[in-house]
Amino acid sequence: MQSSARNVFNESQSLADSAFAAACNGRSPGPVFAASAEITWVAPAFVGDTLVADAVEHTRYGRNGVTDVTVSRQGDGALLALFRGRSVEVSRPPAPRPTNGGPR
Repeated sequence: MQSSARNVFNESQSLADSAFAAACNGRSPGPVFAASAEITWVAPAFVGDTLVADAVEHTRYGRNGVTDVTVSRQGDGALLALFRGRSVEVSRPPAPRPTNGGPR
């Protein structure tokens, strides 16, 4: 039974992390990676529950961002976990070459 409970927690963390990655990478032309993340479980999930994640990017500054993800149970909407991730964009596409004879 402990194995099943552990798997439900791992699945809710994986779901939150995937929602975080989708929210971060959907906003940027370059790859974005997690700089840090924290999850707090506030209620139990059970084997057979359908989990739903909702990610909201709260702020973006320079190459950095802060995104919150909530994980809830689909049936009753109960909040199960809160996830906060900090992201960083590691590269950007090269700037276009100047066409006005400027530096190369």
